[in-house]
Amino acid sequence: MNDPTRFDLDERQRAMLAEMGVRVWAPTPEAVKVVAPPAAPTVVAKPTALVAASAAPNASPAAPAHAALPEGLDGMDWAALQTAAASCQACGLSAEREKSVFGMGHPQADWLVVGDAPGPEENASGQPFTGEAGRLLDNMLKAMGLNRQDSGERGAYLMHATQCPTPGERNPTAQELQICAAYVARKVALVQPRMILVMGRFAMQALLQTHEPLGKMRGQVHSYQGVPLVVTYAPAYLLRNQADKGKAWADLCLALQTRQRA
Repeated sequence: MNDPTRFDLDERQRAMLAEMGVRVWAPTPEAVKVVAPPAAPTVVAKPTALVAASAAPNASPAAPAHAALPEGLDGMDWAALQTAAASCQACGLSAEREKSVFGMGHPQADWLVVGDAPGPEENASGQPFTGEAGRLLDNMLKAMGLNRQDSGERGAYLMHATQCPTPGERNPTAQELQICAAYVARKVALVQPRMILVMGRFAMQALLQTHEPLGKMRGQVHSYQGVPLVVTYAPAYLLRNQADKGKAWADLCLALQTRQRA
């Protein structure tokens, strides 16, 4: 496929992309040059060092830990892990929790989608990616032929980098991301996805353990637990920055192409 921003889409998928504000059927040469992923993406191995414990800009300091992570977390099954998450008090974010935003989707989905910290709507419902941002994500998934319900190659399991919201919707700190990373790692091990789509700067920090700008990490294939991983913008960010929807579509195309090659 010469044009990485084009796929053989049916009318329904084109309608979904139209809602995103993405014109994939006739990209300009300049747009293709900006957003197109490299023809032969370079796989970047996940760093082994932990993220530095410095807080994100303008973030409040993390509250002192109230308890250790549950013993044996790295060997828990789904039921035990969900119970542990619902009662976790390993950091101060537990004080903000109404319902643990554990995740949703088929546990044997080929795709795993990881977002930043949940917001107030997710906190109230206990479900990831709700509200207007969730509707945009669902349209993006449908355009890719995916959904939250199916298993296998059409299924996508959705979760956030933290399971509790942050006070006042501030940015999560490196310490908070590091604590919740143990839950993220166990969920990845249980789902055993074939492709990971990371949506947002803080989700990227949690999985790739880097403070590089998200824009610098786009357009290439990374790896987490041996699974190919592509970084793109968070749906909530895209609602505020319509001009970057074309770049997000290029990232989705890169993820689809990578999965098809596997």
